[in-house]
Amino acid sequence: MLIVMSFTVRPGEQIIFQGHPSWRSILAFYLKGLLISVVIALVAKLFGEGFFTVFVILLVALGITVVIGFVRRVATVYTITNRRLNIKRGIVARDIQETRLERVQNVSYNQTAFQRMLRVGDVDFDTASDIENTFVFNGVSDPQEVINQVDLATAATSAGSHGLGEPAPDR
Repeated sequence: MLIVMSFTVRPGEQIIFQGHPSWRSILAFYLKGLLISVVIALVAKLFGEGFFTVFVILLVALGITVVIGFVRRVATVYTITNRRLNIKRGIVARDIQETRLERVQNVSYNQTAFQRMLRVGDVDFDTASDIENTFVFNGVSDPQEVINQVDLATAATSAGSHGLGEPAPDR
């Protein structure tokens, strides 16, 4: 078995797409962090702290925001193979979602106005399941290309098959 970015590729399986959320997708998180940092610095100033202390508080809060955003982005890996979809989140604790491609019924993507400006979006996979299970690649760059990659993967998987994983009978 080949391991790529801590993803185990099974025999006969090929990686079609692998990536992280786009750095542009965490800009909103950074803006919120900036706002919270400024509020914390203003509160410190109201309590009589000096300029240097307020400045250090602002820098530390911004630094923490940047590190958290970076780790959240890098610790999320989206993978599409010719057999399955996989979302892996976390460094120490792990949250892994996986589904087989034949279970994917619909693929769509959503973009808010802010996401359209940043050219990122959320790709939503509807799977054949009686449980409401959200399977979403959040904040990917060029979501239409991700959908195209899924289409390629499902076309390769279903070519010559009648839906049961076996070749179609000759007619």
